[in-house]
Amino acid sequence: MRKIISFMHISLDGFVAGPNGEMDWIKVDEEIFDYVGKRISESDTALYGRVTYQMMESYWPTAGDEPTASRHDIEHSKWYKKAHKIVLSSTMKGAGLVNTKIISNNLSDNINRIKQQAGEEILLFGSPTATHSLMQLNLIDGYWLFVNPIILGKGIPLFTNIKDQVKLKLLTTRQFTCGVTELNYTVDR
Repeated sequence: MRKIISFMHISLDGFVAGPNGEMDWIKVDEEIFDYVGKRISESDTALYGRVTYQMMESYWPTAGDEPTASRHDIEHSKWYKKAHKIVLSSTMKGAGLVNTKIISNNLSDNINRIKQQAGEEILLFGSPTATHSLMQLNLIDGYWLFVNPIILGKGIPLFTNIKDQVKLKLLTTRQFTCGVTELNYTVDR
C-alpha cells in the first residue's frame, strides 16, 4: 500500500506559516534543495490543497525553461510536469488539468482508493488545511519535517484539533549548515 508523507517546513514552536500564510521565514539553500530533490525524485505523486496547488501550478510548469533557472528549478520543474497531482478542493474543477485529479468529496474513500493503487509514496506538499483534513481521518502515514530555527509565536499550527494520540517512530534526522533540522517520522500504527 502506498503511503502519504506530509512534507512541511515548520517553526520550532510548531507553525507552518505565519498568521496570514507568510512563509518568508523558511530557510532553503542548495544543500536542502539537493537533499529534498533526491527524495522527491523517488516519488511519483504530489498531493496538494487548492491554494498550494495553484501556487505550484503558477510557477513549476515553466520554471525550468527560464534562462536564469537554477539547477533545482530545472530538476523540480521536470519532476513536477511528469508527477501525478492530486488536489483536495471543494471549489476547483478538473477540466483541462493535465495529470491532475481533483478530490472534492468522500475524502477517506477516495484517498484510500489511491493508496491501494500501484505507485510510489505520495508526498503531501505544505497545504496545512489539506494536512489537517487528512490528519482528522488518520490518512497520513509519515511526517517529513524541516524544523527552521525560528519561533514565530503565532500562525498556522501543523498539529491542531488532534482527537487521539498519534505515536511516531523517528526514521532519520539531519542537520543542515543553515540551521534547519530534518525530522523524518513514520506513524507507528
